Amino acid sequence: MDKAVILPERKQYQEIGEDLRAQIIQGHYPVGSRLPPERNIAETYGVSRTIVREALLMLELQGTVDIRQGSGVYVMRIPEEHENEEERFLNSDVGPFEILQARQLLESNIAAFAAKMATRADIDNLRRIIEQEQRAIAADDRSQDNNKMFHLVLAGATQNQMLLATVESVWHHMDSSPLWQQFNAHIASRAYRLKWLGDRQTILAALRRRDVMGAWQAMFQHLENVKKSLLELSDEDAPDFDGYLFESVPLFQGKLV
Repeated sequence: MDKAVILPERKQYQEIGEDLRAQIIQGHYPVGSRLPPERNIAETYGVSRTIVREALLMLELQGTVDIRQGSGVYVMRIPEEHENEEERFLNSDVGPFEILQARQLLESNIAAFAAKMATRADIDNLRRIIEQEQRAIAADDRSQDNNKMFHLVLAGATQNQMLLATVESVWHHMDSSPLWQQFNAHIASRAYRLKWLGDRQTILAALRRRDVMGAWQAMFQHLENVKKSLLELSDEDAPDFDGYLFESVPLFQGKLV
């Protein structure tokens, strides 16, 4: 007897996105109208605002809504009842917050290890990448992904090929993730690039000092800053939204766990 095929379970953000989509189809939110604030949607469904954020990014990716920073989320079109399942559910994708949480667990520890293992050549390569990004920002040049290059070279500075391969795998997933690319499109401005550049300079300074804990904290804070930026994209109603950040890598008494 053949075994039944078990379909992958939909994630919470997909279920909420589909419910919001159904409400749009049913006429609760006509084209041009604004959806309720994220905080209200989160309270309605009893979930965190990070899950709501991923649901809205999914709808934006489908072209159903437009997320406008500092204004809100607006309905752009009424989707068809039976649109392509692959486009609607994105079952194979992982939400950006889930990616960031994995990166925070992995890359903070990699930065700490690299602080012990990095060679002079590794430090020089990281410095050159930072200088290259400085020139690219000044010229508004987006032809090279210096952010990705920095993280891969940093992983290589551990002198551990398995760690490098793991980080390469994570970045490959981000490059092929529609949800991540949708998020990344919102933080590609010069202001955000300058912010990430400053974070990388702090990481490099810790590596130069052979400061293991400093390198861990610098990478931890960098990814915390990225998460905060994701939450900031359209939250105009909650000035204290920082308390809604999803669970971060735990620190106990300032020490690694």
